Amino acid sequence: MSAASEIDRMHALVGPIASDLSLDVYDIERRGATIRITLDTLPGSEGGITLDSLSLATRLISRELDHEDPIAGQYTLEVTSPGLERQLRTPAHFRREVGKTISVRLRDPLADPRRLQGTLVSADDRCATLLLDDGTERSVVITEIDKARTVFEWGPKPKPGKPSGKQSKKATAKASAETTQNPTSTKEKQPS
Repeated sequence: MSAASEIDRMHALVGPIASDLSLDVYDIERRGATIRITLDTLPGSEGGITLDSLSLATRLISRELDHEDPIAGQYTLEVTSPGLERQLRTPAHFRREVGKTISVRLRDPLADPRRLQGTLVSADDRCATLLLDDGTERSVVITEIDKARTVFEWGPKPKPGKPSGKQSKKATAKASAETTQNPTSTKEKQPS
């Protein structure tokens, strides 16, 4: 049995289990003797997948694979979540992450630039379009991408009207110190 038909068979077995648990089969891949099944919450869901959900899914999938035996020979089963910074390998992965910041490395080592980062504004079966930091849009053919992943931005989002980040706090502190050291006098000069 070819690797592609094994993966198709795995999708057919794992898909209904994931659906019953209100989960999505994000990816299934074979790396040597390891079958990695990546599950996630349904697109548009609030929050992420829980350890309890992954544990239950692992037990159910393992039992189904033992019963159906879709893979020839020995293998190690991994059931995991895609994590915060998830790999984007298929057009479906790109479509699911529209609106998020992603990082892309192109296959061609002579591409200029080879690495891109920006907001994924659209994706279809062939291309992904990024809005780069300089305001330009760049379309990339998915098959020309070597690696792509989402970029998780650490820390809370700034509140409207409040300074954000260490630089803004430093700037605020500096302005406050300057005001304290050089107070503006509101007294009028007395005539001499």
